[in-house]
Amino acid sequence: MRFETTIGLEIHVELSTASKMFCGCSALFGGEPNTHTCPGCLGHPGSLPVTNRQAVAYGIMLALALNCEIAPRSIFHRKNYFYPDMPKNYQISQYDVPLSSGGSLEIDMGDYIRRVGITRVHLEEDTGKSIHVGESGRIHGADFSLEDFNRAGIPLAEIVTEPHLKSPEEARVFLQSLRSIIIYLGISDCKMEEGSLRCDANISISADERIGTKVEVKNMNSFKSLYRALVFEEERQRSLLQEGKTIVQETRHWDESNGVAIPMRTKEEAFDYRYFPEPDLVPLELDPTWVEEIRKKIPELPAAKLERFQSQYSLPQDVAMVLVGEEEMADFFERSADSKASPVEIGKWMVGDISAILNEKGISIKEAPISPQMLGELVLLLEERTISSKMAKEVLLEVFETGKSPRSIVEEKNLLQITDEKELEKIIDEVMAENSKAVDDFRSGKEQALKFLIGNVMKKTRGKANPSLVSDMVRRKLSS
Repeated sequence: MRFETTIGLEIHVELSTASKMFCGCSALFGGEPNTHTCPGCLGHPGSLPVTNRQAVAYGIMLALALNCEIAPRSIFHRKNYFYPDMPKNYQISQYDVPLSSGGSLEIDMGDYIRRVGITRVHLEEDTGKSIHVGESGRIHGADFSLEDFNRAGIPLAEIVTEPHLKSPEEARVFLQSLRSIIIYLGISDCKMEEGSLRCDANISISADERIGTKVEVKNMNSFKSLYRALVFEEERQRSLLQEGKTIVQETRHWDESNGVAIPMRTKEEAFDYRYFPEPDLVPLELDPTWVEEIRKKIPELPAAKLERFQSQYSLPQDVAMVLVGEEEMADFFERSADSKASPVEIGKWMVGDISAILNEKGISIKEAPISPQMLGELVLLLEERTISSKMAKEVLLEVFETGKSPRSIVEEKNLLQITDEKELEKIIDEVMAENSKAVDDFRSGKEQALKFLIGNVMKKTRGKANPSLVSDMVRRKLSS
């Protein structure tokens, strides 16, 4: 049977404000449990919420970046549920009159572009954090649970997509693209390991054009786990349909260590939450002038930067895509490209050797000891044939170890490349005299002998000779 996969995402983004959504408590990550709390975010009787203006501004900026229409008037609702991590026993969120709606985001899948509709971007408050103590680390099988309410009340922007994604890979690319936009906007650090970017997925499988029964998957804390969870659920639902069984609408928990999605509970519907307008908050009525001021503050976003990098710097698309994927990488590249070195070569070094070193050391380009000027200097030394490509790689490693400039390392270690043809000619003559058989082999048609002779020249010069120059000179001598 041929099946159609349909995926929609619900993404929660913790906004980088100084205080929480409806009170003045610190919104900083971490701290001793329950120290960033007050009667407001703990839900004490008589405490009243006040809306965080900066959180609203960040929400508007995100919605505009996703091409959403900003509602001139929106309201907050109470979403009622009784979980231990929500001290008020309800969450202040938005329901049928959200901050914005009707946007879209295009993602580049290589062979095609997928346009994903954005149903809405709305504001709400985060829940607290439950710590389940026991061998399983989950509520099932825990000896007891502890609650840390430091996170309760932190501003959240929720992005809900239309069910336009057709594969786990599209879902992964969408989340990566969205994360880049949010980081460029500067409204969240999007650290999935700290929970400031979280994603739930609704996935359904159908044998016809109709959307099948959706299953929600939670607890995916990385791009890899989102992809793995959706692949697992896609295969599970297909197997059920092939066996003639019914798919149950439910919420499932992704177990990363075991690679399985485990049933949690029957999927709730909107009416289960008994939404009603928040009586302690006035509606949001946005001044159009303020919205336009926020629009003007939106920086150059990844899609526009990608197009500019390709046209301004002649970067190959694959290189440009890697660079603009992280704002820090893009900024580093642009500052390095101000040097006299080729921007294309700088870009290739960044996505190649430098990225490999960063991944190995587990650091970001911002934390690396190399500066944009140092990279420009390294590439220029290579382009001027002052050093060989092999030497350049060694110098780059030395830069990361010592923080010294490439030129000073080259001078200290006497790595200057030999480009003097008279000096090289003497060495080549010596090598040919010592290896007359290889000379005869080449002249009898054995091309491999050329590499042998070049290798011996490089060995005699301890790798300092310019390889391409040596190759040309040896070939000329052998042919004369």
